[in-house]
This record gives sequence, structure tokens and C-alpha cells, in this order.
Amino acid sequence: MKTTWKPYEEHGKLSSKDRKELPDSAYAFPGKRKEPLTDARHVQNALARFDQVQGVNDTERDQAFANIRAAAKHYGVDVAEGDWRQLGKHPHTPNPAH
Repeated sequence: MKTTWKPYEEHGKLSSKDRKELPDSAYAFPGKRKEPLTDARHVQNALARFDQVQGVNDTERDQAFANIRAAAKHYGVDVAEGDWRQLGKHPHTPNPAH
């Protein structure tokens, strides 16, 4: 699946005001504007919370996972899963926080 994600130049903690100004291309789920991918920490968070995102269908999840993988590659985050269906309660991608 072709990605829609593009790097966003400003990094760090996003306030709700900042999030409103992000382009759709900065999100894993661009049509729903869910899960911003503005730095490595946000990519890791999007992976960890992927199965908790509500109100999206499988096609949107396919798109989001492609976007997360593109952002992960850009920010140097390793993603072991090849498909979003492998994510969930026991993800294989190492979490440096644990």
C-alpha cells in the first residue's frame, strides 16, 4: 500500500493547538487525523496503541500501518511486525521503555 505520511519538521510534545495545525500527512490515520507521527516517540506510541484506535476499518488500518512503517524507517524505529494484525497485546517490536 502506498503511504500518505510525510515527515513534519517540528518535533516534540504536541499541544492540542499544535495538532490542529498538523497536515493530514503527519498522521497514521490521515482521514481521521489520529495518531500523529512527528517523531520516534510518537511512532512507538502509534504502534503500542494501534489496536485501541476506534472508528476505523481494515483499509484505514492498512494505510495507517504503511504510514507508521514509513515514519518508523525515517525516525530509526525498528518494526518487527510485517502486518498490523500482528500488533496487539503482545507486540514483537521492542519497547525501549520496558
